[in-house]
Amino acid sequence: MTRILVTGGNGFLGSSVVRGLAASGHEVLSGDLAVPGTSVPGVEHLLMDVTDAAAVDVAFTDRAVEVVVHLASIVTPGKDSSREKEYAVDVTGTRHVLDACLAHGVRRVVVSSSGAAYGYHRDNGATRGGWLTEDDPVRGNVEFAYSDHKRLVEEMLADLRVSHPELEQVVLRIGTILGARVDNQITALFEKKRLLKIAGAASPFVFIWDTDVVAAIELAATGEVTGIFNVAGDGALTVDQIAAAMGKATMAIPEPVLRAVLAVGKRLGLTAYGPEQTVFLAFRPVLDNTRLKTVLGLVPSRTSAEAFGAWQQARGLTGPEA
Repeated sequence: MTRILVTGGNGFLGSSVVRGLAASGHEVLSGDLAVPGTSVPGVEHLLMDVTDAAAVDVAFTDRAVEVVVHLASIVTPGKDSSREKEYAVDVTGTRHVLDACLAHGVRRVVVSSSGAAYGYHRDNGATRGGWLTEDDPVRGNVEFAYSDHKRLVEEMLADLRVSHPELEQVVLRIGTILGARVDNQITALFEKKRLLKIAGAASPFVFIWDTDVVAAIELAATGEVTGIFNVAGDGALTVDQIAAAMGKATMAIPEPVLRAVLAVGKRLGLTAYGPEQTVFLAFRPVLDNTRLKTVLGLVPSRTSAEAFGAWQQARGLTGPEA
């Protein structure tokens, strides 16, 4: 039995991780901005705002936390969000949590990073057909808050591995998560009448089923292995393959044309997306999961294609044969 503190414990992943760890017999503390309406049996729910260093420290005080699973971050910003607010949660909040780990003698920290930390670049995995391994550098794009912040967090963690090697680290670079209840800005792209793509770009996606992500986090929190791991199902799906699976057509637009259209639309307030979004569509990071399977010991239950098919079925989105 291990005493584990989960930040972002009310979130999509956090709530499942909290339940799973508690069901396995661990002492679980769940920290978030509010106490959930329905508490999890055996779990201590704490009020924790990671942007407040003092509040974070109080959550650790006198609780003998052994392991921290740090999930608190802003993945999908709301309409009232700002770059400053997102930085305060993603980067400064992580610093506060790590400082508390050091101050209170935490043994291990598990951090949910993202494939976005690698960045969206034309030469991603150039020598391996586009596939990225954990040895590739993190080059998160400054123009994308989430990608940039994940890069900054990983640089912080890298410095900490040198200055404080006594704090064990597991960093999970997670691919595009799908699940029966997943409905976000990524899946919204697949529900369009025609799927947008950059002319000449395959734009492959790697998917991972949500329960596999939870399993990876639980294994990272309770096992002995440390290190950095890409979390993704086997294989990848291009936009054309996704469209074919859904019986839809694609709309291929030359990158310069789309960039110009987005620039005008953003300036006129017609779209929230700017011209920088073209690299997001064209050069998605494609994650090699070899180390996940052979070192961490997790074999995903679904491939990327199977995860997409399960999501499609759960959403009632029929394919071409229906």
